[in-house]
Amino acid sequence: MRLFHAAAAFAATSALALTLTACGNGSDNDASGDQSSAPTTSSSATAAGSVPAENAGATKDSGSSTSGGGTGTSTSSGGTGSSGGTAAGRCHTAGLGFSFGSGDGKVSSSDDQQQLAVVLKNKTSAACTIQGFPGVDLKSSGGSWSLTRSSATPKKVTLAAGSSATFTITYLPWNQGSGTEFKATSVVVTPPNETTSTTLAWPGGSVLLQDGATHPGTYTGPVGG
Repeated sequence: MRLFHAAAAFAATSALALTLTACGNGSDNDASGDQSSAPTTSSSATAAGSVPAENAGATKDSGSSTSGGGTGTSTSSGGTGSSGGTAAGRCHTAGLGFSFGSGDGKVSSSDDQQQLAVVLKNKTSAACTIQGFPGVDLKSSGGSWSLTRSSATPKKVTLAAGSSATFTITYLPWNQGSGTEFKATSVVVTPPNETTSTTLAWPGGSVLLQDGATHPGTYTGPVGG
């Protein structure tokens, strides 16, 4: 009986030892498997996570720059083209009518400084704008005199179809003994920013020539001034 119990105890002890050994080997394999797979899983997760994140960011950037290339938007709304299309263009000489204001042929012969209004009328069917000083040249049989400009500040004037604006020629008439006589016969008017002129008969008499004066008494004002 003692031998039987001893043999049974020995067998049980051996079985337990074998079991413990088997368990130890299994845990070693699992640990090494965990360590080898964890970095792999971790690095692949990082790579997989970083690549899509960057790609997604790039997609958004290009998408936003594409939509932000809503410069396309500002280009279309820069349909200032369209507003520019409806805006009035500059008045041209060919589209203007020229005449003198009230007082034609009634210029005083005194030596007081005179003012003569010149009327510019929009003859076209569309509005136009005009801004600045006109070129004004007095003509005589002996030559030409380009008038200086006043110190007034020009303003932009919009002329609807058929409407008018004026500018003023201020001048000093000539009288016997007052200085050099300029026998004006006509006046050549060039609208602001234009190169084409029109000529009108001068309605006044002789003008005191001051073409070399620093502050002459004969000069022109701006349109609408």
